[in-house]
Amino acid sequence: MNKMTNFASHSTASPLRMTRNGRRVLIIVQNLPVPFDRRVWQEASELAAHGYQVSIICPKGRGHERTYEYLNGIHIYRHPLPYEAKGALGYLLEYSWCLAWEFMLALWVMGRRGFDVIHACNPPDDIFIIGGFFKFMFGKKFLFDHHDISPELYEAKFGRRDFFYKVMLFWERLTFRMADVSIATNQSYRKIAIERGRMPVDKVFIVRSGPSLDRLKIIPPVEALRMGKKFLVGYVGVMGQQEGIQYLIEAARHIVYDLCRTDIHFTLVGGGPALEDFKALAAAKKLGDYMTFTGRADEQTLLEVLNTADICANPDEANPMNDKSTMNKIVEYMALGKPIVQFDLTEGRFSAGEASLYAKANDALDFADKIIELIDNPAKRASMGAFGRARVERELAWPYEAPKLLAAYDAIFADK
Repeated sequence: MNKMTNFASHSTASPLRMTRNGRRVLIIVQNLPVPFDRRVWQEASELAAHGYQVSIICPKGRGHERTYEYLNGIHIYRHPLPYEAKGALGYLLEYSWCLAWEFMLALWVMGRRGFDVIHACNPPDDIFIIGGFFKFMFGKKFLFDHHDISPELYEAKFGRRDFFYKVMLFWERLTFRMADVSIATNQSYRKIAIERGRMPVDKVFIVRSGPSLDRLKIIPPVEALRMGKKFLVGYVGVMGQQEGIQYLIEAARHIVYDLCRTDIHFTLVGGGPALEDFKALAAAKKLGDYMTFTGRADEQTLLEVLNTADICANPDEANPMNDKSTMNKIVEYMALGKPIVQFDLTEGRFSAGEASLYAKANDALDFADKIIELIDNPAKRASMGAFGRARVERELAWPYEAPKLLAAYDAIFADK
């Protein structure tokens, strides 16, 4: 913990400096570094633009190794991660490590510039421990930003409802009980907050992860990314077991070897704990000439791949977690005017509507057939892409969600 002294030498703000309206926020996110976590960065930037003093605590990650940064008026404090966890016990050790760092850094921020609200972003649902300490000891407010339904996420990762699943349910219950206000990413999550979390209806706000059209720019395709093929199927997302990459790999194998379509390349952008496993699976399926894994990539690479893609894939496995979750990649594909193939999931269908074809649940061969249906119908690809782009421009882009975030904060400060 001796690295705490590093923050003082980098800080540019005066101690306990207050904004013009006196609203100070500490955002804690354990899952991804900031600004790589696009939802958290959008929220923080929106708050800062409206006069809030914003501090963020998050883990370090590739490309985000600095212990302290001051970006766009936001103070970012990053802590190290011991390793990338695997298995239930590994996650428990990682969560404990992160929680200790978050607690120490929260004390540092309170002493250095202060905060009135802790804005906790899950997973996991253990940040209520920090929120509860500062709420009962110092009267701070606690806002829960519900990114993932952790019990269902645990079940999706490990395929069981055991002791740790019950722990996830217990943590979730305590998190909602601690929260003064909660933010849900969609209607399904709002229902969970109200019914399972017993949150008052007027304290739950839906703030979707609306894409920024300033960031997701339409640019000319990069033909070299097609790897000599006529068509490109793109994917962007985390490489984890619950993301269903195995279905996309099997769909690609079926397309190449059963349907004899050797004119299609698949490029998958993203890193994660199962990346090497998926690379090995693709190699075992003899897809080396037809599938590229970029690993975690920078923004330019992501934009180039998605703008070049003829179709974008969302192979998220049909399970209780994914059925209720809104995936950022869907609206990002739509923002760039790309037609989508995905399994038929409740929130996925709500977001994409006519911008997507929907395969049978966890059926890789039907997923492959839907890809070929779009590959062979350029007019349909164009109309679906145009529908998705228009839906983002008129309904789903971040400017439509930002006022809801500000309303949630007005509600939490109204009680102070």
